[in-house]
Amino acid sequence: MAGCASTGESAPRVVVTTNILGDVTQTIIGDQAEVTVLMKPDSDPHSFGVSAQEAALIEDADLIVYNGLGLEEGVLRNVEAAKQAGVPALAVGEGVDPIRFTADEAAGQLDPHFWTDPGRMAKAVDLIAELVVTHVDGIDAAAVRTAAATYRAQVEQLDSWVGQRVATIPPESRRLVTNHHVFGYFAQRYGFQVIGAVIPSGTTLASPSASDLKSLTDAIKSAKVKAVFADSSQPDRLAQVLASEAGVDVKVVPLFSESLSRRSPGATTYLDMIRSNTKAMADGLNGR
Repeated sequence: MAGCASTGESAPRVVVTTNILGDVTQTIIGDQAEVTVLMKPDSDPHSFGVSAQEAALIEDADLIVYNGLGLEEGVLRNVEAAKQAGVPALAVGEGVDPIRFTADEAAGQLDPHFWTDPGRMAKAVDLIAELVVTHVDGIDAAAVRTAAATYRAQVEQLDSWVGQRVATIPPESRRLVTNHHVFGYFAQRYGFQVIGAVIPSGTTLASPSASDLKSLTDAIKSAKVKAVFADSSQPDRLAQVLASEAGVDVKVVPLFSESLSRRSPGATTYLDMIRSNTKAMADGLNGR
């Protein structure tokens, strides 16, 4: 954007770490400021990093919006440095009533994957809008708040729709096995039981042991799990191996769990991602 080119001034800039929060922030701000999203589609938020040029953008931002709770492991150093230099920053996850992991090596740590619960994302919309209004000079505060209210209503409608789709899954089938521990918030909101994860951690950077896989295989057999859900941005080899070793009829179903995506059936926006995931989950657990 040209910004205030006629006066020699640049447009205000908001830097967002993840593409999920980037989509939400861009929707709220519109053309009121320039929004730079660091994480590309189909990326892993635990491992993506930034270039020297992107690091400079973080330091020069009018506002940084980031997930927090340890998610962006390769970028947090840059965010912390900018905060110490006085750049306002919002760790969205800290303000949406975060929960803690309850199992495996991540037990007790705060779970950063709050966006899988649209109810918490509705809270995030308000948090982002207010920080934008407070810290980004030259924006139309009323326009930002109006856009945020409109988008929040869409997220709340999404929450209702997800609940309706989940209601088509028998309660005894609402059992989740995923690549790593990413759907705790979703499970809490919609009444699922998390049986386990192929990688028994809250980050994709960990690795499962043979005993981890054996324990999860036993749990799958005991709970009669119908599907294993693997992140579409990550190779699902481990999930495929697990399904094979379980010796039962378990499908491996791809989900868009941690990143927006250019892949089909569609996750180019946060709203689309949640819809696609819910449909895939309902189909997988209903045996379709």
